[in-house]
Amino acid sequence: MIKKVGVVGCGLMGSGIAQVCAQSGYDTIVREVNDEFLQKGLGSIKNFLGKSVEKGKMSESDRAATLGRLRGTTSLDDFADRDIVIEAITEDLTIKGETYAHLNRVCPASTIFCSNTSSLSITEMAVLSGRPTRFAGMHFFNPVPIMKLVELVRPITVDDEVFKQASDFAATLSKTAIVAQDTPGFIVNRLLVPYLLDAVRALEEGVGTVEDIDRGMQLGCGYPMGPFTLLDYVGIDTTYYIANIMFDAFKEKRFAPPPLLKRMVLAGRFGKKSGRGFYDYAKKA
Repeated sequence: MIKKVGVVGCGLMGSGIAQVCAQSGYDTIVREVNDEFLQKGLGSIKNFLGKSVEKGKMSESDRAATLGRLRGTTSLDDFADRDIVIEAITEDLTIKGETYAHLNRVCPASTIFCSNTSSLSITEMAVLSGRPTRFAGMHFFNPVPIMKLVELVRPITVDDEVFKQASDFAATLSKTAIVAQDTPGFIVNRLLVPYLLDAVRALEEGVGTVEDIDRGMQLGCGYPMGPFTLLDYVGIDTTYYIANIMFDAFKEKRFAPPPLLKRMVLAGRFGKKSGRGFYDYAKKA
């Protein structure tokens, strides 16, 4: 039975995952590589919970209880008593492999390992972890405390009972789980990335302006935001990275990043996080 959770990474995704775990009643430890990054991530959690109290979405006692179940660390050795560990670090297979090798030495044989990767092979990480039968993908969406979806990714190595435990755990976080096989992009990015890349190609070909393409998809198709607003929100560099991985895997044109996307990454125009992408956020209220 899962009672104690470990989250590796306290960045944008890791802090959100740690928050929802603690909020859902789990004893949660979140780890970062140094104290500066750790305090920044924990600060984001405290800020989010504080705003929830201000808006009346959470009581002060619930906020205090959530923070009471959460603690930070800079050492993976503190995960020695965890029932499940969710990794949410940089999308670098070498770094992930080193992290899982350390965790495999520290954690009990019963501990389940999960990766929040949005693009890398779960099977490959499962093998690197040293416990392929107890490894699954658990891909959350940003912002984690708000988005209700989680993709559970089933590698061919995982034990059926372990995968069921991971699925049951996701349900306790008030998430709706969908099951994807271990193929690049899983379900959501497999469908979303070609759509975003086609929007960039349409812009390159002069089909419409950034604003008009966004309005067209919002008002014509009922999308909550247009493709360029979404690209800026997700991160143009992140989309470019995922598209390259999918193109390498499938060799299909629909996954090939358009030249404009590459130029924007080279120019440092990553979207909201850099202050400028397809829109200029220094000028927007």
